[in-house]
This record gives sequence, structure tokens and C-alpha cells, in this order.
Amino acid sequence: MSGAIDRFRLDGRVVLVTGASSGLGTHFAQLLASVGARVAVAARRADKLQTVVDAIVQAGGQARALALDVTDPASVRACFDALASWGAPDVVINNAGVTVTRPLLEQTPEDFDQVLDTNLKGCWLVATEAARRMVAAGQGGSIVNVASILGERVAGGVAPYAISKAGVVQATKAMALELARHRIRVNALLPGYVVTDLNRDFLTSEAGDKLRSRIPSRRFGELGDLDGPLLLLASDAGAAMSGATVAVDGAHLVSSL
Repeated sequence: MSGAIDRFRLDGRVVLVTGASSGLGTHFAQLLASVGARVAVAARRADKLQTVVDAIVQAGGQARALALDVTDPASVRACFDALASWGAPDVVINNAGVTVTRPLLEQTPEDFDQVLDTNLKGCWLVATEAARRMVAAGQGGSIVNVASILGERVAGGVAPYAISKAGVVQATKAMALELARHRIRVNALLPGYVVTDLNRDFLTSEAGDKLRSRIPSRRFGELGDLDGPLLLLASDAGAAMSGATVAVDGAHLVSSL
């Protein structure tokens, strides 16, 4: 049994987590460091990253902060250049994302561009640059694209977000197909509604209660619910998985509500 558990560890491996200045990204970075990874946390808000690095180091892990704008190809290349002092990445968690909440008929082209550039184009830029570095180093690796259950279903007021996450799901499959020959696995994690500091007030409101009543499990996810699925996709425990989409949503996707 211990051998099976050991396959989830990432001792000494180089991991990049994008969108790591808050929420899911911060949690993922701390989780990956706790299983032995050397974690580079990256975000546009580089000033917010030092707190994340300090928390990881104080817990006995290894971490560093890198500035990254996933919408800018030059910034993406510069981030990987800076990471190179640790070596090519073994694992990339493509987590950076934004949304604009507004009715469809009030959404603007600028809203659409902002969301698609970050969530879909940014995912593609980071993943392809990571794959180039892995191939050049003669190593395989794992890329985990953080999508959403809204990549496979819809909700009101977030059309560009749902469109972008549907693109991430399909991009994951396309990447997995072409990168398999290089021993690079690409999978997508699809969280449902997960409680974070950013959405806690809404999810605990009357409107949040109505939303929860439509989830078959009748509960919102907690950050810890994502730990096992993320480690499975990132580590050798998921060595035969590529092109998969793993929903963590309390059966929300399979419901009709």
C-alpha cells in the first residue's frame, strides 16, 4: 500500500502554478509543496506572491515567486526562462483565470476578449511553452488545465467564461493527442462550486442556498476536495491518464438542474 501512496508524491520535481496569488492557485501551490515539489508560484500580482512563498517555506517546503501575465507571450517566455535555474518544469498547473459577470446582452467585446485571452489563450500559451521546455530537456511531464464544470454546462451571466472553459476542455484533448509521443500528459480538472474567500459571501447567501439545492450532493465543494484529483493528475499515480476531464462537483454535471 505504501508504494501506491508514494506514487502521489512529487519529491524534487519542478512545478509551476499559474494564478497562484489567491484562491485555488494558492491552495494548489501549498498542496504540491507538501508532497515534496519545488513550487514556482506565478501571477500578474507578483506582490501578492511573497506571502504564498513565505507560507510554503515556513511549512518546510521550497518555493519561489515569478511574475507572469499569461496573455503576453513575452511574459510567458520570460517566466519559463526564470524558472530554468531550477530546470525544465515537470508539472504545470494552468490555473490562471478571470470572469466578468453580466447578462449576455450587456457583455461587451472587451469583456469577451479579457476572459478569452486569460482563460483560453493564456492556457494555450503556458501549456505550449511548457511542452517546448519539456521536449527540449528530453523529459516527459504533466500539464493540468484547470477548467470548470461550466466547460460542459452553462449558467446565466457568465457566457464568456463558459465559452472559455469549454475551449479549455477541448484544448486539453488536442494537446494530449499531440504531446503523448513526447511522454507529456495533459488533463483537465473541472471544479464545481468551491468555497473560497472570493465567493464565500455569495455562497452563504440566500441565492447561494438556492444554488446548493440544485447540486445532487446538496453541498458546495471545499478546497480540500480538489487535493486527491489534482495529485492524481499531476503525479505518477495518473501515469496512464491523458486527455481526461475530471469533474469534482458533487454530481452537478450529471444532474438536469
